[in-house]
Formats: sequence, C-alpha cells, structure tokens
Amino acid sequence: MAGHGFRPVYHPAGHDHALRHAVQDLRTGRWVSMAQLLDETSHWDGWTRRTQVLAAVAAGTDVVQAWRTEQPDSLAATVMHARVAVERAVRSHRTGHSRSRELWREAWATCRETADQAPDDPVPWVCMLALAALDENQRREEHRHRPPAPMLPAGPWGLLAEAEKRDPYNREAHHRMLQFFSTRGSGSLSEAVNYAQWAAASAPSGSALHALPLYVRVERYRRERGHERALDLHWVAEDAVRDAQRALDIWFLFCDTAEASLLDLNHLAHALFGALRFDDAARVFESLGPYYTVFPWAYRTARPDDRALAEEVFLRARSRCLDH
Repeated sequence: MAGHGFRPVYHPAGHDHALRHAVQDLRTGRWVSMAQLLDETSHWDGWTRRTQVLAAVAAGTDVVQAWRTEQPDSLAATVMHARVAVERAVRSHRTGHSRSRELWREAWATCRETADQAPDDPVPWVCMLALAALDENQRREEHRHRPPAPMLPAGPWGLLAEAEKRDPYNREAHHRMLQFFSTRGSGSLSEAVNYAQWAAASAPSGSALHALPLYVRVERYRRERGHERALDLHWVAEDAVRDAQRALDIWFLFCDTAEASLLDLNHLAHALFGALRFDDAARVFESLGPYYTVFPWAYRTARPDDRALAEEVFLRARSRCLDH
C-alpha cells in the first residue's frame, strides 16, 4: 500500500548513508569525513558519484581549499578541487555571470593538471565533458571529433574515450555527452536521441546507460509542453513503452538499487507510470524507499520550479502504482 501520511525525502546522497554523513559535515565546514569517505571508496562508480555530490555541496564554500592546505599531497583533494572548479564554472555559465569565461578556462586547466596527477582516474575526463557542454558552438577542436559510428554527430568523443578507458560505461560521462548534444544550438533533439539509443545499445546488462533514452523522452515532453495537453499520448506511444520496458528488464532487474542513481530510478518510475505499467512502476517506487527527486515529476506541472507541485505529482503517481 502507498501508506497514509508518507512524505518523500530529497537528499543528494540517497541510500548512501556514509555519503550523507560526509555531506552533513561538509555543510558545517568540515572536510575530514569527506576525506575518509573517499579514501574508503574502492570502485570508480562510487568514486564518480560521490565526488559529484560532494562538489555540488562544496562549490559554495572554501572547505576543499582548506583540505588541500592541510593535505597538499592528497590526490582525492586534488580531484575534488577540479570537481569544485567545474561546478562553479557550470553555475556561472547557467546564470550568465560576467566571469563565466574566466572560470571555464580555470576549470579546464585544473582538469588537465588533475588528469596528469591522477592518470587512472576517470573523473578529470568526466569533468572536461561537463565543460564541453558549455561550448555550445563547438569552438574548441576537441569538441568536434569524428563519431565512432554512423548517424552520430561530431562531439567530444576523445574525452569520452579517455573516461571510458579508465571506467567503461561510466554513467556520468555518458550523461555529460547526452547533455552536450541536448544543448546544441539547433534546437533539435535528434542528435541526443541517436546518442542515447547508441549508448544504451552498446551497454551490458545492469548498466545505468539503459536509462539514457528515458531522459531524452522527458526532455522532448518538456519542450513540447506535454502537460498542457488534454489527452497526452506521449508516454503510451510504442517507442516510449519500449524504452521503459528495456530499462526495466536490462538495467533495473540486474542492478543494485541501493547504489543506483536516484535520478535514474525516478525517471524509470515516471516512464513506467506514464506507460500505465503500474505493477512494474510499483517495484521501482518500492526500491526508492523514502527518496525522490524533483525531476522529472516537475515537468508534469505548469510550474517546473515549484518543488511542492512536483512532490504532489510524485505522491499521486506513487499512490496509484502501489495501490494498484
């Protein structure tokens, strides 16, 4: 049953309780828990995910700089310095700040230096992919490499190859590539669609890349203002149902949901709910436990910036599926 009085929780750490503790300490200006957590992180998937979450919290502080001052030889601190530099550049670009170009150059140089200092780490290359998405007109040559397959556009394929060399099928690396193609100036999503389908088709069972097509479909729904339609067939179209089913069968049923991205799980629950696959969606809602993310649910409202409305949509969908 859906449970009366249930209120979902948004927290970037999700089910990762060790990361939650480090985030709490980070918000109070302490870096020791972050350093210990990263020292204990033994696989690239967790390393990539945890450094991304920590950087989003640390970007508005000087905690990482304090850590580097105390431990100048720490590779983890060096990687976090690059993460924070990129996060600040992305935020500056998003707001149109006058220092955007300067911060971009600083972040790029930091990433290159970090890649040299941590040659086995995929994160510096993932960070460079994040910066590539800000180069909307592909001015830099490394953002115009030839694709590895027909029907794919030119892009930062060399950067992706470097990340893949170190951590094949790295989730964030491919999401950064998808973001690169989604933000191109042409306004068409065809490049993003082709990329998402190609990446998912080449990924093994259990890979989060099988959820990539769900993100493109949500973006198309957002651009077409699908929530305004009296009869919305967007989610029950044959290809939409197929994408949701493939993500369920080839990713969700094979993955450790305790370590899965909350965004991926929410996108899958959202797609299955929209496809009227309520029993399947219920399994995903149950794996989420108390957690949810604002997006993609917010795109089903007239005000995507209203978190309360997004929560209401999530709760209605969750209740519909768990009570089915």
